[in-house]
Amino acid sequence: MQQQHAMRSRWPNRAPIPMECDAPFLEVSGELPRELHGTLYRNGPNPQFEAPGAHWFVGDGMLHAFRLENGRASYRNRWVRTPKWQAEHDAGRALFGGFGRKLADAPADLTDGGVANTNIVFHGGRLLALEEAHPPTEIEPGTLATRGYCNYGGRIAGPFTAHPKTDPLTGEMLFFGYNAAGPFTPTLSFGSVSAAGKVTRFDHFEAPYASMVHDFIVTEHHLLFPVLPITGSLQRALGGQPAYAWEPEKGTHVGVLKRSGSTENIAWFRGENCYVFHIMNAWEDGERIIADVMQFEEAPLFPHPDGRPTDPGKSRARFCRWTFDLAANTDRFTQTYLDDLTGEFPRIDDRRAGLKSAHGWYACANPDLPTFGTLSGIAYVNGDGKRLGRYQLPAGDTISEPVFVERGKDASEGDGWLLAVAYRARENRSDLAVFNATDVEGGPVALVHLAHRVPDGFHGNWVGAD
Repeated sequence: MQQQHAMRSRWPNRAPIPMECDAPFLEVSGELPRELHGTLYRNGPNPQFEAPGAHWFVGDGMLHAFRLENGRASYRNRWVRTPKWQAEHDAGRALFGGFGRKLADAPADLTDGGVANTNIVFHGGRLLALEEAHPPTEIEPGTLATRGYCNYGGRIAGPFTAHPKTDPLTGEMLFFGYNAAGPFTPTLSFGSVSAAGKVTRFDHFEAPYASMVHDFIVTEHHLLFPVLPITGSLQRALGGQPAYAWEPEKGTHVGVLKRSGSTENIAWFRGENCYVFHIMNAWEDGERIIADVMQFEEAPLFPHPDGRPTDPGKSRARFCRWTFDLAANTDRFTQTYLDDLTGEFPRIDDRRAGLKSAHGWYACANPDLPTFGTLSGIAYVNGDGKRLGRYQLPAGDTISEPVFVERGKDASEGDGWLLAVAYRARENRSDLAVFNATDVEGGPVALVHLAHRVPDGFHGNWVGAD
């Protein structure tokens, strides 16, 4: 409990909000672009009840929806009513701790600790709330009502990533899952869902060890699976030690598989020890694969197996380029930092996903402030990784992942806006900020004002009205 309170005093916008609400008419400063006709959905942890020993990021999912139309804005938020949320709501108290761990006084028949708190995507006519340890949870787009788990008619099973990738050329969604043979197992699953919402592949393979694989890499012809040394251990979990821990001696491995290939032909590459939560984009350049990622030298949030913390100076992400030469006689890949700015939550114009892209953005820290790890700005980079611009919020404010929205279906790459939620520390509330995507330094062209705050969350996506 003391750890939770200390964290919230350091990051006040990580504390949950206690209510669901609707705000049909929001005040707007500036002018909302008329082409913005749709909804920005965001997802993040918002614990219904405080649980002993539970980290903030395993809290119940809460969805936040900003609908924009004809220069006007409205807002709605709802908890994702997972089986865990409903059971705790009915009991009036917490029944789970972190990572699905039941509390001692929880009912014996209660087994599902899913929180659906990490991402929300729209594909094949379904709006899906995602977290990496459970199947997708389908959401009703207008009301945000929870429809329940989606397993595509029983065609998929087990964990499903919070970071599926949609191929802009085919419309298919590629996905994977770790712990696919059970908790703390080295088995990974992967597959694809057609643009029409039908599962077209579901397969499994064995990784070098049981790792927390948060994101993966998709190009036009390849899938890449980073197996990095945040390790999972049932023995540690049962012994009261960290279930997930930083074990650099396990090594950094990336499996490369042709999208049409057999799992027997996965090629494993090795690199310098690191951890990556999020991929910006990746593409093929002849026999090479280039991937831009946000790389940590040591994992944040997770200790060594004996409980010792990792080095804070190394536990910050920086923009980094990975290069795999598929034709070379080596199993090593290169890792080259492109910037020294601390950042996370990278995004692109998703119409270039898996293809070479010329524009990218990520949330960044202010290097001039002591709260160096706090994300309080937006960095804009080109396809070579060169920083083209940076916007910084006032001291104390924080910002969410920036989401790109194109001006129209025929707009050139990067021609559009960035949408990000900004927390105003002095007023203890949030704004939705709208930026010209290629001029973030110019500041927001419009601000949508909320009377309350949107807690720091994880990911979101824009869904056009059509």
